[in-house]
Amino acid sequence: MAEIKIEKKKPVWPWIIAVLLIAALVYYVFLREDHAQDPNRTEIENTTAVDSTSNY
Repeated sequence: MAEIKIEKKKPVWPWIIAVLLIAALVYYVFLREDHAQDPNRTEIENTTAVDSTSNY
């Protein structure tokens, strides 16, 4: 009789976890907005009206 080698299927869940971790890392680095402002990096909005009738 011939010997038949049977290989078990490798689990898929480690690949799913790896893809989710990579997606979370990409989101964290590129797509998230920085809501916590650094006190040394404050943006000031310019609210001064512009006079369009003045000639320079």
